[in-house]
Amino acid sequence: MLPVIEQLLVVQDRDRRIHRLQNELAEIPLKRKRIQDKAAATAAAFENAKLRGRQIESDKKKLELEAASKMEFIRKCETLQGQTKSNEEYKRYTHQIETTHGEIHAIEDQEIVLMEQAEAAAKEFEAASKLAATQKSETDKMMADLAVRETNLKKDLESALEEREDLAANVDELTLTKYERLMEKKGDNVIVGVKDSTCGGCHMKLPQQSFIEAKAAKEIAYCPNCGRMLYHTRDMDPEPGAQHDRDKW
Repeated sequence: MLPVIEQLLVVQDRDRRIHRLQNELAEIPLKRKRIQDKAAATAAAFENAKLRGRQIESDKKKLELEAASKMEFIRKCETLQGQTKSNEEYKRYTHQIETTHGEIHAIEDQEIVLMEQAEAAAKEFEAASKLAATQKSETDKMMADLAVRETNLKKDLESALEEREDLAANVDELTLTKYERLMEKKGDNVIVGVKDSTCGGCHMKLPQQSFIEAKAAKEIAYCPNCGRMLYHTRDMDPEPGAQHDRDKW
C-alpha cells in the first residue's frame, strides 16, 4: 500500500469521527427542544386541569347565588301574596312562585352535574399534578445530562480537529486537496479498498487496468466510475479456487 494512502486512511478515519461528532452536536438542540416541548405539554396539561377546577367552582358559586336570588324572590312573592285581596293577583303570585321553584329545581340539577364534573376534575388535577412533578424531575436530569454530553462532544470534536490537522500536515498539499474535494462530493468514504476487482465505494467492476494500478501501488489509482481513491491489500485477493468456482457457475 502506498504510504500516502496509509496517511489518507488515517485522515479519513479522523474525518469520519469529526463528522459523527458534528452530527451528534447538531442533534443536541433538537433533543433539548423535544425535552422542553414534552415538559411544556405536561405543564400545560397541569394548568388546564387547575383552570378547569377553578372554572367549575366559579360556575357552582354563580348557580348558588342565582338559586339564592330566586329563593329571595319567592319569599317576596309569598309576602305580597299574603297581603293581597285580589284573586287575580293571588293567582299571579302563585304562578310566579311555582315557576321560580321550577327554575330552582333546574339550577339544582345543574349543580349536581357540576359536582360530578368537580369530582372528575379533582382526580384529573391530582394525576396532572403528580405527572408534572415527575416530569420536572426527569426534565431537569435529562437537560443536565444533555449539557454534560454537549460539553464532552465539543471537547472530543476539538481534539479530533487538532489530530486531523496534524495528520493532514503529513500529506502533500496536492494529494490532500484532491482528497478533500472528493470528500465534498462523496462524503467520508473516499479511500476505498478493491476486492474481487470491485470498487469498495460504488461497487462497480473495475477495468483490468485500474485494478492492476491499485494492486501495483506505485501511484494513487482512481475508480473510473466514481473517482474515489483505490487501494488493495493481500487479504482482498479472492481465496484460492474461488475464481475457478465462479467460472464453473
